[in-house]
Amino acid sequence: MKKLFGGINLTWTKLVIFAVAAGIITAVIALIPGLATTSFHSITETFEIWIFIGILIIMNSKSNKDSALKCFVFFLISQPLVYLIQVPFSDLGFGLFQYYGYWAIWTVLCLPMGFIGYYMKKEKWWGYLILLPMILLTAYSYYGDLRLMGFYWPKYLLISAFCVFALIIYPLAVFNDKKIRKTGLIVSLVAVIAVSALALMNPVVYSTEILGEDQHELNDSYQVTLEDESLGDMSIVNLDGYYMVHGDFKKAGKTNVILIAPDGTLDKMPINIENGTYQLN
Repeated sequence: MKKLFGGINLTWTKLVIFAVAAGIITAVIALIPGLATTSFHSITETFEIWIFIGILIIMNSKSNKDSALKCFVFFLISQPLVYLIQVPFSDLGFGLFQYYGYWAIWTVLCLPMGFIGYYMKKEKWWGYLILLPMILLTAYSYYGDLRLMGFYWPKYLLISAFCVFALIIYPLAVFNDKKIRKTGLIVSLVAVIAVSALALMNPVVYSTEILGEDQHELNDSYQVTLEDESLGDMSIVNLDGYYMVHGDFKKAGKTNVILIAPDGTLDKMPINIENGTYQLN
């Protein structure tokens, strides 16, 4: 692991090739619909993988200036390439670059972050304070990934495991000083335990109304449930005299909404549940 975090001869040629490869891989992942709600898709939305790459660049640089420039150039190449490759496949065309502004800001910030980040190699106690924001950002990503894993089980298991690995390995791989390594490991373990507990106590629940009385006869004498009740809870609600079917969805999946009329008649309607959206037939 120490070879990875400081033992690589990171030439400019290698950096450019790495940046191009990262941009292509990320764009391909973004274009494959089947990967949209999986661990692989996280690289297109959240920071954990990019933080890992940034730390690798810093640890394999030769100076503060080298670190700042290499971090900046890596993201200057990889991030626009992600959008450029998607342009021919998007209805927005080059309008897709409207979403690049967010990453452009982070690309510029790579200059000071790469410069300051290099001081982690000085083996001083305050070097861990430089690493700490990256620990916190990774922990934040872990929180989101773990909640999504519960909703899409087991699709986000891989990225959740990666976050735990990263949180634990960063202080051990970046520093040689035993006190810093031990303190950093304790902080990371506490973060993993705390974030895991918080995520488990706050699972993703998608609450929405899916059917109104203008679409189907409804009143408070009707009953409603999901054929697969593990996916969530259903109820009939009265909103200012207007009856609707309300769903609290706890997991993604396909099942049937079963509407039971007062005379016992069943009406089964296929539903495909996702996080923040659904398709009801």
